[in-house]
Amino acid sequence: MAQKAFIYGGGPVFADTVTERPRAGDIVVAADSGYKTAMDMAGRVDILVGDMDSLGGPVPDGTVEVQRLPAEKDLTDLQVAVELAIGRGADELILVSSLSGRLDHTLSTLAILEDMNGRGIHAYVTDGQNRARFIRSTSTLIARSQYKYLSLIAADELVKGVSVEGCKYPLQKAKLCRQVQFAVSNEITGNVALISVKKGGLYIIESMDR
Repeated sequence: MAQKAFIYGGGPVFADTVTERPRAGDIVVAADSGYKTAMDMAGRVDILVGDMDSLGGPVPDGTVEVQRLPAEKDLTDLQVAVELAIGRGADELILVSSLSGRLDHTLSTLAILEDMNGRGIHAYVTDGQNRARFIRSTSTLIARSQYKYLSLIAADELVKGVSVEGCKYPLQKAKLCRQVQFAVSNEITGNVALISVKKGGLYIIESMDR
């Protein structure tokens, strides 16, 4: 049986449009200031990890497992939180974290998705305005939701055999180039969109205007 983990990061999150919520048995991990977001949205935190530089309050005492990190380290708090969740048996990750603000953290978060894909762990990230996942040389179904737009961003120099069905702008065995991204701002017209990739990696990004 899959073990799901919800990992809450820092930065602005639009909680009113984040539909994903943990259930009993799911692991809830907060990365530093993600503690407040986790408590607001999930009502509990199992593990708090970070250097606590942005927590914005006292470190919880007694009711939450706390993993303190040094301020100077190689990995971000969110990256460490991901590895901690995997170490506790999680094989499905929902990252609830800001995708705006500092661009370096945003790109680092997106890179986590590619890493998880390579390790056979299902993962995606959402902040309520955007939801992103990564696939490589496979196909996936994306259900129509509150997100209006569906964009494909090539992660490799050349991504081959890209097909999109169930959208306003279909593709059939197309080639996507990393330098010139043209599969942006599509829209799902049916109940689901089918996205297929013969060779290469793609970021699939659902988004909405706010």
